[in-house]
Amino acid sequence: PYLKKRNVVLHGCLLTHFSEFQSIILPVRNAEQWLDECLRSVLQQDFEGTMELSVFNDASKDKSMTIIEKWKVKLEDFGIPVVIGGHDSSSPRGVGYSKNQAVVQSTGSYLCFLDSDDVMMPQRVRLQYEAAVQHPTSIIGCQVRRDPPHSTERYTRWINQLTSDQLLTQVFTSHGPTVIMPTWFFSRAWFSHVGPFDEGGQGVPEDMLFFYKHLRKGGKVFRVDHNLLLYRYIRFWKHADRTTIWTHRVHFLEERVLPLWESFTIWNAGKQGRRLYRSLTTTSQRKVVAFCDVDEKKIRKGFYCYEDSQEKPKPQVPILHFQAAQPPFVICVKLDLTGGEFEDNLKTLHLQEGRDFIHFS
Repeated sequence: PYLKKRNVVLHGCLLTHFSEFQSIILPVRNAEQWLDECLRSVLQQDFEGTMELSVFNDASKDKSMTIIEKWKVKLEDFGIPVVIGGHDSSSPRGVGYSKNQAVVQSTGSYLCFLDSDDVMMPQRVRLQYEAAVQHPTSIIGCQVRRDPPHSTERYTRWINQLTSDQLLTQVFTSHGPTVIMPTWFFSRAWFSHVGPFDEGGQGVPEDMLFFYKHLRKGGKVFRVDHNLLLYRYIRFWKHADRTTIWTHRVHFLEERVLPLWESFTIWNAGKQGRRLYRSLTTTSQRKVVAFCDVDEKKIRKGFYCYEDSQEKPKPQVPILHFQAAQPPFVICVKLDLTGGEFEDNLKTLHLQEGRDFIHFS
C-alpha cells in the first residue's frame, strides 16, 4: 500500500519504478508561531511517491497541538497520513528523545528531518530521496536560505559552499556537522545502523554526536546543491553547552586525526590555539612541535610555557612565523573573518586539506 509508481529520468533514460515510503520527522515544542508555514511546506512537496508526517510533541504549552490537529485533517485529505505522539510529563524530554520517538512511531523506508520553525521548498523530499538512493551510506543535506537573510552570514556561506571533500575534512570545526541537522535525509536502515540520537537533554549536542557516530561507522556526507530549506535564526533558542561541544570536538580530533601524525603544529599562538593545546591528552601534547602565527609580538616571545602541566620541566613549545613552521597543521584560526588574509597565507604553502592541515576553528 505504500508504494507508488512514478517516472524518473536517470542518466538520460526514462525509468518507471516504485518509490519507497518517506517519513517526515518533526519534533515539536512550543512552535505555534511557525507551524502553519512549516506544515504547509509538507503539503506542497512535489514528490509523487507516498509520504507520511510523524510529529512528536515534547510537552508544548502553547497552541502547537491545536495547529497540528488542524493540519492533520488537511494533510490526510491530501493523501499524507499523520502520526502524532507525545508524553504525559509536564517537562520536556529534549530534542534527541523527541527525534527518536518520531522515528520509532513512523514507518517509512526513508527519514526526512524537519525542524518546526523551518520551511521546506517543494522539491526537497524528491531531490533528497533521489540522492539518498544513490548514496545509501551518506547523510544527505542541502543548501539553505537563512531567515532573516543577513543573520549568521559566515555560517550560512560555510553551509552552502563547502566542497564535496570539505564535507568530510571540516567536520572538526565549531560549526558542527558539515550538513546541518534540519536538512538531514537518509534511510531508516542507515539510522538503525548508526543508532539513536543521544537523549541527554538540554545542553547535549545530539546532532553532533549522531554525526560523529555516523562517521565512525563509515558514513559519508553528500549535499544536494539546491536551496531546499528556509532555515530560521531564532535568537532566544537554547543551544548545546559550548564547553561540552568543545570537549567532544577535541576527543574526535584525537581519535580521527592525531594518531595518523607523528608530530604537528598548532596554527594560532593566541587564546584558541593555547586552549586546544591544554585540552589535549599528554600523548597528543608531546606531538606538538610548535605554534605558528603572524603576530610579531607572539613570535618574539619565542615559546609558550604550559604552566599547569604536571611534568617537570614544564613543556615549552616554540612559537614560529607560519612560513617557518612545518606541516601538518591543526588550524585554530576562524575562517572567512580576516578579509581573506589568513586564507591567502594558507594558499602560499600549497598544502592539501585533510592531509597537511585540518581546520579546528
